[in-house]
Amino acid sequence: MYRNFIKPVADFFFSLLLLICLSPIIILTILFLFFENKGDVFFLQQRPGYKGKPFLIIKFKTMVDAYDQDGNLLPDEQRITNVGKLVRSNSLDELLQLLNVLKGEMSLVGPRPLLMQYMSRYSTEQAKRHDVKPGITGWAQVNGRNAISWDQKFKYDIEYIETQRFFLDLKILWMTFTNVIKRKDISSEGHATMEEFKG
Repeated sequence: MYRNFIKPVADFFFSLLLLICLSPIIILTILFLFFENKGDVFFLQQRPGYKGKPFLIIKFKTMVDAYDQDGNLLPDEQRITNVGKLVRSNSLDELLQLLNVLKGEMSLVGPRPLLMQYMSRYSTEQAKRHDVKPGITGWAQVNGRNAISWDQKFKYDIEYIETQRFFLDLKILWMTFTNVIKRKDISSEGHATMEEFKG
């Protein structure tokens, strides 16, 4: 009842409300990134959604497209801009995913949508993370986010799926708010973002 009916309706209305309330912050972020990135503000990428179906995620672009002499992208910590660091440290880069929630592609709470190339690297247990819609925030995010290992992250994802309920979602949303205020667990040690999952 909650997962199939109440949660989707709550996702739609709360994401719409958040977009309206946070619109001044979103507009300011767009302006700052526009000048920092020479007009390149948005980051669009295919991610696996419910049952692994691809969708186009939208985020603020916090890194430039800089390559080494062999044509490979430079490490994240070398490509992230000064404005990008500020946007990431306050988790503002995730705000535009409220549009994905409005479209029904994501939920406010659920396992984070990872990269398409990871799909073939999951074990049968890890692949269960696609049994629900991906979320802007999730149980793994409030229990370590980018500061925990991939194994720990997947364990939290599966635990959430198996125990999903209204009060757990409320708890995760509240913990997300407090973690953002504290700027907690933004990066893993030695990385600007989470290191690659290799299976």
